[in-house]
Amino acid sequence: MLTDAVEHLVRGIVDSPDDVEVRQRGGRRQETVQVRVHPDDLGRVIGRGGRTAKALRTVVGALPGGESVRVDVVDTDRRS
Repeated sequence: MLTDAVEHLVRGIVDSPDDVEVRQRGGRRQETVQVRVHPDDLGRVIGRGGRTAKALRTVVGALPGGESVRVDVVDTDRRS
């Protein structure tokens, strides 16, 4: 559910919604939601001064089960 909500939010921001990829990974301390977008949309998701990414993290933290989740916008040039 959490990844679906993040994917829905990010698809509304970007110009290439078909290139949005959201994955949830378990970590030692907390869950991580990784967001990958088209390289041209990376600036839109991060926003000026990181405002959009911060707002996205705030919304995810307010969702049920999102309190201990970290949201990362991953650079598409560095695939892991």
